[in-house]
Amino acid sequence: MSPEISSGTATEIGTSQSGSDISHLSLRRRAGDAGTRVPERNGCEDDGEAVDDRDRMESANFTSNPGENVNENPTNSDTRFTYRASVPAHWRIRESPLSSDNIFKQSHAGLFNLCVVVLVAVNSRLIIENLMKYGWLIRSDFWFSSRSLRDWPLFMCCLTLPIFPLVAFVVEKLLQQNHISERAVIWIHVLISTIAVLYPVIVILRCDSAFLSGIALMLFACIVWLKLVSYAHTNSDMRSVAKSAEKGSAGCMYDVNFKSLVYFMVAPTLCYQISYPRTQTIRKSWVVRQFIKLIIFTGLMGFIIEQYINPIVQNSRHPLEANFLYAIERILKLSVPNLYVWLCMFYSFFHLWLNILAELLRFGDREFYKDWWNAKTVEEYWRMWNMPVHKWMVRHVYLPCLRNGIPKGVAILIAFFVSAVFHELCVAVPCHLFKFWAFIGIMFQVPLVLITSYLQNKFRSSMVGNMIFWFIFCILGQPTKAKQNRVGDAKRMTKDQGQRRRRNRRKRPESEKNKGWLMEEGKKLVRGNFSCKRHAADDGFGSQQHLVKLCALTMSCISRFH
Repeated sequence: MSPEISSGTATEIGTSQSGSDISHLSLRRRAGDAGTRVPERNGCEDDGEAVDDRDRMESANFTSNPGENVNENPTNSDTRFTYRASVPAHWRIRESPLSSDNIFKQSHAGLFNLCVVVLVAVNSRLIIENLMKYGWLIRSDFWFSSRSLRDWPLFMCCLTLPIFPLVAFVVEKLLQQNHISERAVIWIHVLISTIAVLYPVIVILRCDSAFLSGIALMLFACIVWLKLVSYAHTNSDMRSVAKSAEKGSAGCMYDVNFKSLVYFMVAPTLCYQISYPRTQTIRKSWVVRQFIKLIIFTGLMGFIIEQYINPIVQNSRHPLEANFLYAIERILKLSVPNLYVWLCMFYSFFHLWLNILAELLRFGDREFYKDWWNAKTVEEYWRMWNMPVHKWMVRHVYLPCLRNGIPKGVAILIAFFVSAVFHELCVAVPCHLFKFWAFIGIMFQVPLVLITSYLQNKFRSSMVGNMIFWFIFCILGQPTKAKQNRVGDAKRMTKDQGQRRRRNRRKRPESEKNKGWLMEEGKKLVRGNFSCKRHAADDGFGSQQHLVKLCALTMSCISRFH
């Protein structure tokens, strides 16, 4: 008999079975199709034990009566029929778990655990090797030093920034009471938001502050600016809606509420609205666990920066001063530790810190990021990795541009331009170095969006697009940014050293004067040595006289310094 393959069950029965067995099996399979048939493998729902149980049930069903339920486990009386050698071991057409058609339908939990174990083992060996070769490179003043005490103007500036939201609230309240006009409110909001971002810039540029203090203040100032823009824009839109025919809508009622503003300024969001979804309780033990994780990952990030990235960058020459292979080797050597730092930063801030803040404020919408690691293009990455900024850009930049008739491509370019300006402020101002590297790096994302979208449409494969994204992210993006930031720090240090040198020249201490005297005496001694050598052939007294002078100079130096 030729093999029989049923389209509904994909069942293949060999010719070695008897006719009665085949009829029994066909009836059992038809009964499964009609009613309670054992489900096929679908996705990652079935594990190995479920497959074995299903196979045993199908074997039992093959030898049992056709009127019984196909999902019943074999009883003791059916055991002697269940495990017979004549029972078929192959029931249907199946793919291998790692085949291209089936690889994404399987659970990869075991492979994930293997990757974690290998990653921990390899990096542990690298850490031990680094410590044995270079020793402990982290300075004792990494987190706090005497120089940090000079950053008090930045701290005072940070404390005064909440004044600007308070002024914006007063302006909105005056408009609600019809004391000022709509046009005046718009110009006042523009002035408030501009001063809110320029005030920290001036403070940082006039103070000799640390880089970390400067970038922290600039990030806080940018957040305040984004919130002020959202507050003013949302209130303006609510006023226009309240004056239109849709003013009966409960979600669009115009209300200037101080409590809503205070909650918005501390909430982990950049988009203002009168009310937010809230949770019922605060999980205190969960907050403690997340805070411990935050401390651990922050320390890990500092360890990687000080122990790996800084030595690599400091020992590197400028890329333009070396050959092409040297530049490639430096970039590849920076790619792995820099990727670890970026992942630690993302997990620490977007997952741990924002979730801690949301839990303490009972903020319900905690979609601070999406699965950007599955992005197939650069455009998808920018849409998914930073949801608070993405929602702000869509709400207050992109959609207003479209409503005003601006083409979609130009609206995207404007959004990237705004992002590039703030990236440049957050990098150039703390470094005291305006070279527009961060601005160019963000604007360079626009052609990368077009290139990766073209490649994704050409290959039409999620794996190819995701691999291209990770290559651009790991090789071209993060290491180059680290090199640029380090060059900026080096130039700033050179500038600071020059200023210190000029200050020291004005008032030289006694030790510097002694060094200068010693240099002059040494030069005279060297000139005397050359003259003694020229006359050494005539008489040997010249070298002896020179030795006496050297001993006298040594004794004079000792007495002068002590």
